Amino acid sequence: MSPTHPAADDTLPDDATPTPPAASDAPPIRLRHVGFGDPLRWLLRGLHDYLAHPAISLFYGVCFMAMGWTLMKVYENAPAYTMALSAGFLLMGPFLCMGLYQMSMRLERGEVPDFGDSLTAWDTRTGQMAIFGFVLLVLEMLWGRAAMVIFAVSFDGMPDLKGSLLALLDPENIGFIVTYLGVGAIFAGLIFSVSVVSIPMMLDRQVDAITAGLTSLRLVLNQPVVMVWWGVLISGLTVVAMLPWFLGLLLIGPVVGHASWHAYRATVIDEASSEADSSA
Repeated sequence: MSPTHPAADDTLPDDATPTPPAASDAPPIRLRHVGFGDPLRWLLRGLHDYLAHPAISLFYGVCFMAMGWTLMKVYENAPAYTMALSAGFLLMGPFLCMGLYQMSMRLERGEVPDFGDSLTAWDTRTGQMAIFGFVLLVLEMLWGRAAMVIFAVSFDGMPDLKGSLLALLDPENIGFIVTYLGVGAIFAGLIFSVSVVSIPMMLDRQVDAITAGLTSLRLVLNQPVVMVWWGVLISGLTVVAMLPWFLGLLLIGPVVGHASWHAYRATVIDEASSEADSSA
């Protein structure tokens, strides 16, 4: 009786190693180099989108203004909750801008934006948006906790925020001011870095929240000068818009939202469009 031989694929030679699984064929997301003057062009394009359909854009401007008024009312009547509400608004702002991103995307494609479509822009990417929102929420909570610790250490307890503004003008509190602004800058910079192009990217293409956030962070690390300038422009315009009873947010809020879409389109290369152009 002849000996039985094992099947060829049942054993491996001693010197053979298993073949590793094939890597994903998806190409890495490529970034485009931008210049120092590009953020101003993004703002001009954002203004163009605003003027193309001002009624829809104005609705989001009213939302931004209402958020500012709500914050002021809370400060007047329950100042202890001001910081928590501010963190919530900082979290809500990027997601509210999704309707503006949707409008700019439609205009870029030569389509007519629809108000209802802008309101439901998030519903096709609910899961990934929820994950990204959770990450932002954690960062906002850490920021708020760090701010409370700084207040408690600097003032020997948590002060009434109505009186704290006067305390900030005291030269003796310069150490608190530097520490508070420094910690705030770190958290604000981190939130800006992971979200500057991530939400419009998730709206535009099928990417997960982690990939979008890391791509946004990579953009800021690769081009820090331009992206810091872009962040300074956004912050400066927002502060100016808040001064006259938040009325400036009727214009500046939506314009910055539209401009953020153009910032994404200018910095993150669309591989499909690149392939179409090369084959033309």
